[in-house]
Amino acid sequence: MLKKQLFAMFLFVLCLAVPITAFGASMDEVRNLVKDNYVGDIDGNLDQATSIPNMMDMLDPYSTYFTAEEFEDFISGVELSTVGIGVVIEKVDLGIHITQIIDGSSANKAGLKVGDIITAIDGTSTVPLTIDQASTRIKGAENTSVSLTILREDGSTFTKDLVRNAFSLPNVEANMLYGNIGYISLHSFSNDTASLVAKSVRNLKNKGAKAFIFDLQNNGGGYVTAAEQLIGMFPNAAYAYKLQEASGISNVRALKQATQFPKDTKVLINAHSASASEMTAAALFDQDAAKLYGQTTYGKGAMQGFFELEDGSFLKLTIGHFFGPNGTVINHTGVKPHVKTTGNALSKAHFDSIASSLGNYKEMKSLKNAPLNKAFTVSFTKPILAKLDPASVQLVALGGDSVASTAKIIGEKLYVTPKEPLEAGKEYMLIAHPKGKSASGQSLKNGVYLHVTATK
Repeated sequence: MLKKQLFAMFLFVLCLAVPITAFGASMDEVRNLVKDNYVGDIDGNLDQATSIPNMMDMLDPYSTYFTAEEFEDFISGVELSTVGIGVVIEKVDLGIHITQIIDGSSANKAGLKVGDIITAIDGTSTVPLTIDQASTRIKGAENTSVSLTILREDGSTFTKDLVRNAFSLPNVEANMLYGNIGYISLHSFSNDTASLVAKSVRNLKNKGAKAFIFDLQNNGGGYVTAAEQLIGMFPNAAYAYKLQEASGISNVRALKQATQFPKDTKVLINAHSASASEMTAAALFDQDAAKLYGQTTYGKGAMQGFFELEDGSFLKLTIGHFFGPNGTVINHTGVKPHVKTTGNALSKAHFDSIASSLGNYKEMKSLKNAPLNKAFTVSFTKPILAKLDPASVQLVALGGDSVASTAKIIGEKLYVTPKEPLEAGKEYMLIAHPKGKSASGQSLKNGVYLHVTATK
């Protein structure tokens, strides 16, 4: 008798490490599960398949087979604990693309960068490898070495030997940005996502956070329930997604949470935000529950379920396709942001968050290519400059906090001098608050602000 246990609905596209499979389950068991539960095109005849790998090749890239040990490794990847070199990867035409590097990992210490492409592992080309096969070769016993050939974005190539170590990703990172703006970054939709995010929201609110930026950039997904719970933290998001299964189409409600984000929360997404991240983004977009910043997401609107087989192994099958609650298409399309950014999405979201709290302040023309280690000049109109109090001028590192600086007026120019060099290419915000009076006794009725970019 078939053992048909739907273990978990799952949304995940980027993995840390998964071993090569040794197939031990019954072909009939797998075939029947596919026929009864798989949603999608089948490229071939299941009844004529000669092996489980042959059947898996007929399905979409997200359906696969795991031994019991491989399943544990896979779940460890979702829960962000594993043994490896400390990278998050995805498959591209040229090989294996690095989308995230863990601080303190061997990849980090070796100087690898997000955007690098692994073209060979221990001398074997990664071009023909699946993401699972590449992960297997990268992964290994702790304190053993792996040799990687890297293609950098500038076209250069090099080879590095890296030592494998056990590591865990911090799933949620949170800190306070300038302007009492809480910033929370989520790396994976693990089982404890809702509780971790809720705790961070409460802590930041207790510290005075009035607005929030929630970062889903480079988040490859995870558990569906985690996404349903997270969406339930946004006040206007009644529904999590629309699900198309073999049995029909249904709307799935979000799981409302006691801890809530403010209604004006800004959410960051990019091309590496996938699966559960896209479910969340589409739900917020369709219900006007948050404003999305960044780039169009990955485009994986397929949902997987895990089925435990008689021998303890697992089958991961696509069991449905999901859409935004209003029908926004995700699969092969992705979710488009409200505010498309070509630069740093966090910088833009932070700038807009600060600006929205400044009331009647007026935005001035932006300043580009500010020098890194000397004073930069800001030109205002004569009426504003005449009333400007240099002591009220403040420089803010976008995505961070205020920067110690001094300001003075010489002739018809305002000169701002940071006490520490600016970071190349980093974005800043200059704010002149309407406080105090100038030497002539004049005061500025309304403040002003502008965007500043340091030279690269």
